[in-house]
Amino acid sequence: MVRDDAGEITLLLQRLHQGDHAVESQLLTLVYDHLHRIAERQFRLEHLGHTLQPTALLSEFYLRIIRDTSIDWQDRGHFYTIAAVSLRRILVDHARAANAARRPNRSKRLDLEDVVVYSDDRAVEILMVDDALNRLREWDERQAKIVELRFFGGFSVEETAAALGIAERTVKRDWAIARAWLSSAWNAAAITP
Repeated sequence: MVRDDAGEITLLLQRLHQGDHAVESQLLTLVYDHLHRIAERQFRLEHLGHTLQPTALLSEFYLRIIRDTSIDWQDRGHFYTIAAVSLRRILVDHARAANAARRPNRSKRLDLEDVVVYSDDRAVEILMVDDALNRLREWDERQAKIVELRFFGGFSVEETAAALGIAERTVKRDWAIARAWLSSAWNAAAITP
């Protein structure tokens, strides 16, 4: 995930929670590369002329999360878990804005691998993923967290297991079940009027 600096990140997060904004630049130096890789992953197949850039995504994340002293940061894993959820929310908000005048095409089949790569012309699909992920959360919250971490956070199986405090085999099993559930949900949405 990042260099072996978990203790330093945790310490800086604790100081930030206590209101010490002087540590923001140190923290950002330690986490920026990893966060930028997550953001770039969202745009890796993006067309030219899109309206949201990885750097803008990180700037919005910074404004929403880093400056929020109400978050009681536990450690580096907690930080990156919150980052994955926050980046998803930012992408969904942007997709909603980009899609304000359009309606989702329910006949379109979705592939999770393609949808999470953000582009303005995929705003409908991002919103459909968000809806399906919210429904999955009602059915199984852990599986929804695994999807968020793996796709929106770019976590590996090992990183996901560590962040959630579960075994890697549990992540693999839940990951397979969640993907099947989401595929089924999208296919049902595709034939529902």
